[in-house]
Amino acid sequence: MTSRVYRVMHRTRYTYNDDVSSSYGRCYLTPRELPGQRVHSAVVEIEPEPDDRSTGVDVYGNQDSYFHVRTAHRELTVTAHSVVEVDPVDQGLVLGPAARTPWESARPAAVGTREARLAAEFVLDLDPPEITPAVREYAAQVFTPGRPLVEAVTDLTTRIYTDFTYRSGATAISTRVDTVMRRREGVCQDFARVAIACLRSLGLAARYESGYLATDPPPGQEKVFGADASHAWAAVWLPDDRWLAFDPTNDKLVDERHVTLAWGRDYDDVPPLRGVIYTDSTKSQIDVSVDVSPIEDPADGLGDRADSPEPGAAR
Repeated sequence: MTSRVYRVMHRTRYTYNDDVSSSYGRCYLTPRELPGQRVHSAVVEIEPEPDDRSTGVDVYGNQDSYFHVRTAHRELTVTAHSVVEVDPVDQGLVLGPAARTPWESARPAAVGTREARLAAEFVLDLDPPEITPAVREYAAQVFTPGRPLVEAVTDLTTRIYTDFTYRSGATAISTRVDTVMRRREGVCQDFARVAIACLRSLGLAARYESGYLATDPPPGQEKVFGADASHAWAAVWLPDDRWLAFDPTNDKLVDERHVTLAWGRDYDDVPPLRGVIYTDSTKSQIDVSVDVSPIEDPADGLGDRADSPEPGAAR
């Protein structure tokens, strides 16, 4: 396995049937710079041109972009472009002693270091609670006493992939984990949240990660522009203060096909785009298109865009 370089485009277009006089927005569309991921270029374009815009870094280290459009408009388009290089799974992480430790020893409460105390935030349940008796029962089948953490997490990944059906449109962002557990169907963010609830039910620290998954076209067919989608997965904290990311939608560890955008305790911490508008419009439509295109020659993706000054997945 070798590193892969991608040119990523994520476009969101809102259309309205009447003028919007003012539009505020905040987005998480700039990939993170990580030990296994390098961002060669990134820019967020907004049409109409904002009257005010800025970028910042949130409490989790994610880069966010804020904008305010005061020009009257009936269409708003936010397009993020980036060139990102991603490494394969770090085998030292997967095979190291922190991943091989009994899962009980990976609880932040059992570790007691400063880093563990910081990770303890990711053990807390959400409000309203997501840890239900059904979640506890499901997790208990996997996390048997003394089992190595990485082995249990890998098993959880496979079980969710096997037990749950991927069905686009089966759920909404507001759908609760308990509903997904009962229906046994959903999309990537649902499966990530099920995994996170299971881990937290056991006192383990887990976070929600958003990004993209590079998909390959069927044999003999060309890649279709915009066929990819935003994606989501989960990660569990290790006692050496590293995180092991895994993708239950695709039954695999997060690897060189995954581009990481942002992470938090849940989807609500890192939505790709959210905002508020002022309008008399009675109808609106949103269209999202994502393209993750491999670049064969990494030099082709460098320098073509300056750094910015400032949800469904394929199974």
